[in-house]
Amino acid sequence: MRLVVAIGGNALLKRGDTLGIGEQRRNMGDAAGALAALAREHEVVLVHGNGPQVGLLALEAEAYKGAPPYPLDVLGAESQGMIGYVIEEAMRRALPDREIVTVLTQTLVDPADPAFAQPSKPIGPVYDEKTARALAAERGWAVAPEGPEGKAWRRVVASPAPRRIVQLAAIRRLVDSGCLVVCAGGGGIPVRAGPGGAPEGVEAVIDKDLAACLLAQDLGAGRLLILTDVDGVYEAWGTPGQARIDVLSARTLDPAAFASGSMGPKIQAARDFVLATGQPAFIGALGRAADILSGRSGTRIDP
Repeated sequence: MRLVVAIGGNALLKRGDTLGIGEQRRNMGDAAGALAALAREHEVVLVHGNGPQVGLLALEAEAYKGAPPYPLDVLGAESQGMIGYVIEEAMRRALPDREIVTVLTQTLVDPADPAFAQPSKPIGPVYDEKTARALAAERGWAVAPEGPEGKAWRRVVASPAPRRIVQLAAIRRLVDSGCLVVCAGGGGIPVRAGPGGAPEGVEAVIDKDLAACLLAQDLGAGRLLILTDVDGVYEAWGTPGQARIDVLSARTLDPAAFASGSMGPKIQAARDFVLATGQPAFIGALGRAADILSGRSGTRIDP
């Protein structure tokens, strides 16, 4: 079976981790065994997030005053190379005989998407409210609280909906030839159709779960797995009464009932994939990938 597996940037950098490469290598190494178990039995395409990493790259670029700050599309491309390398590194150790390829991927968006006027995608490190507001005033950022308690704040940027994966044909050929493909990192480098139709970058970060949903449909995947730093979808999340939900119905799911910067896009991606294909989607913890697919962990979204 063909699987599209979306790995959260926050799964590679767990809450409380410093934004270092050692932490990402360790976390990916811990997860590689579970992903390798899937790849031995199925055709696997990996999509990864980049929220913490692209925010860190933006901070690093701003620290050097000898050049203008790099735009988010360029930083997205940088993060694709960096994270793709970390994933390949771990997966080659787990699957030494498998061809693994990272594809620098562009994703077409609509320049008129209303998301450009309503930044919502969290990137970069977590701050307290006072620090976040001070940085927003100093650097012209939009910032927002993350989580139900509002104690953690992050920079937020525009997150337009993905419309088309530019390198889809090449990705399909690689998958058909037996490669484990890492692609559409960070949702893809955000581009619009420029003069003559050639892609040109835009200032945004695309949600990787929505891009993974689009990719899964276009590749004819039988399952969509969304892997993150929590073990499933919870009701009453962040309260003493929180409880994991084992099975949800796509027809009754409302993504607006979940946090827009975290679980909401995962719910929307899972729901859209299920309704479009009639195949199930899953949400759960990165290290439990095989258990999630078999129903022993995570949350399953059915038609």
